[in-house]
Amino acid sequence: MPRLDRAVTDVAAPPDAVYEALVDGDALASWLPPEGMTGELSDFDAREGGGFTMTLTYDEGSAGRGKTTGDSDVTHVELDELVPGHRIVWGVEFDSEDPDHAGRMTMTWTLTPRDGGTRVAIDATDVPAGIDPDLHQQGLNASLANLAAYCEENA
Repeated sequence: MPRLDRAVTDVAAPPDAVYEALVDGDALASWLPPEGMTGELSDFDAREGGGFTMTLTYDEGSAGRGKTTGDSDVTHVELDELVPGHRIVWGVEFDSEDPDHAGRMTMTWTLTPRDGGTRVAIDATDVPAGIDPDLHQQGLNASLANLAAYCEENA
């Protein structure tokens, strides 16, 4: 059975504002990196079939945890589906020579209106076996917390 990692949070912003934070390159680069990492986004093309490359670099003291280099993860993301205000589906591949990090992970971002805000759920399926489940969960939760803070500051 394929692995599924899931994270959910409520954001005090409407679905359209949350969706915009997911399809704006500058916004995405500011909130997506989880705590303990910095990010650089390149080749951003916000349309179905488009995508981007994200380089996440671990802060000092985290050397050796990266999938691409000792201190970085490079991912190539294809935008498989864009449903404004409702859902975004990413196809994510790590730039890694380690077969345990190979393959295509699918990340589905679902936006559901709730009490003046939005419930945001991320479902990551087909997660490569080499990605530690606990660390991945921490990263998903941290990115959602960053997304909520970004949307609430910019609403």
